[in-house]
Amino acid sequence: MSDENAADGATPETPATADPSAKSAPADRAQSGPFDESEANAVRPYIDLGGLKVLPREGLNLRLEVEEKTKRIVAIGLDYAGSTLQVQPFAAPRSSGLWGETREQIREQVRQQGGRVEEREGPFGPELLAEVPTADAEGGKAMRLARFVGVDGPRWFLRGVIGGAAASDPAAAEQVEDLFRSLVVVRGGNPMPPRDLIPLKMPQAPGTA
Repeated sequence: MSDENAADGATPETPATADPSAKSAPADRAQSGPFDESEANAVRPYIDLGGLKVLPREGLNLRLEVEEKTKRIVAIGLDYAGSTLQVQPFAAPRSSGLWGETREQIREQVRQQGGRVEEREGPFGPELLAEVPTADAEGGKAMRLARFVGVDGPRWFLRGVIGGAAASDPAAAEQVEDLFRSLVVVRGGNPMPPRDLIPLKMPQAPGTA
């Protein structure tokens, strides 16, 4: 990887000097997503997953990632356009964001695993492009390319990990970025500590309670 693309589309305040607690989100987030429940189109046939709502589309496969010990759903996996998108919604403070701090944690984790990571400006703001060590089909070592994206919303933070074709192919990336944009976060009114995972649940058919 190189740093040639790191400054593409960068704002005057670069990631290196930005306040890590500042909210990070596209300027048009409220209009183009990812959406807060209050901003979503109420008549669209979303799949209800509790803390997340997903709009069905042709070719989209949905997976629930379950923590073995607690049996709770800890992430939603979406397979689309030859790519994977793992998403997790978290509670966040009203006036500050979590993406700056989370990027630092991811960067450190990838380096500890022996991977490489660079920060660049993406369609949602700062994102991380990482080469992460993994096992290949023969049990040997290989490197997997992944994009880590995040958006700070009103009292929530949505984290995404993009793998497969969309990590490097612009056409596939555009489709998965549109999928990420279409997601709806349901924060709910219950008090929650910042950084707590917003509860997820088994999907229900669109239009059911």
